[in-house]
Amino acid sequence: MRVGVSTASLFDRKNNEDALPCLNELGIKTAEVFLTSFSEYGESFGKLLASRKGELSVHSIHDLNSQFEPQLFSTHERVKQDAFYWLKKVMEAGRELGASCYTFHGTARYKKASRSGKLDNFPLMGKAFSEIYETCADYGLKLCLENVEWATYNRLGVFKEMKKYAPSLGGVLDIKQARISGYDYRDYLSEMGESITHVHLSDIDEKGKICLPGRGIFPFKELLKRLKDVGFDGPLLIEVYKDDYQTVQELKESADYLNELLYSLK
Repeated sequence: MRVGVSTASLFDRKNNEDALPCLNELGIKTAEVFLTSFSEYGESFGKLLASRKGELSVHSIHDLNSQFEPQLFSTHERVKQDAFYWLKKVMEAGRELGASCYTFHGTARYKKASRSGKLDNFPLMGKAFSEIYETCADYGLKLCLENVEWATYNRLGVFKEMKKYAPSLGGVLDIKQARISGYDYRDYLSEMGESITHVHLSDIDEKGKICLPGRGIFPFKELLKRLKDVGFDGPLLIEVYKDDYQTVQELKESADYLNELLYSLK
């Protein structure tokens, strides 16, 4: 396992072309790039970021998924094709960055009935997942479904269903989103198992406020042991919001904390 940081942690603090050099200067070795808008989707912006990443290894990319991901599942062919156009642009950027994984939210469960799962049509969703997976693979990236309270994987069982249609589908375990969804992260971890490609980490203090790993009460040692038990050996990516810390140096301190825990488990 190795520790990294998602540029989502710098969203609204630094643009990606400045966020990557910042993380590199902090001595962070691994990153996820959170592409924030349409102007950042495409080969040319990917090349710009690649020229500025320094020694950073970019493991995965993420996008502002509400901009087009839900429309990838549309039954309206024109809507769907437009969405796939933008998916391919994101893949272009990811390929230029050398990313191997695409962190995916998928559909948006904005309505109560949708969140309950009662309206889920798994064969229809699965057909879309298969097509999305193959498109990503054409660019050398692996589609990885993240557990997110308001998106496709908002409850246990969904990942297992989607694996039927995309057997090589990867999983992204997000500790924060597990807590928000009301499910124990251990259950998500168990369901994804050896399919986990990377993990999004944050902490929580005694008042329930999100904070950087090492600043709260989350049992990281237990998490790391459980990940090790399922054979996980990928990136542990710090992903918090801009107001969850004061200075960028604190990102490095949090990464150091996690690295010390990893060392203690050897």
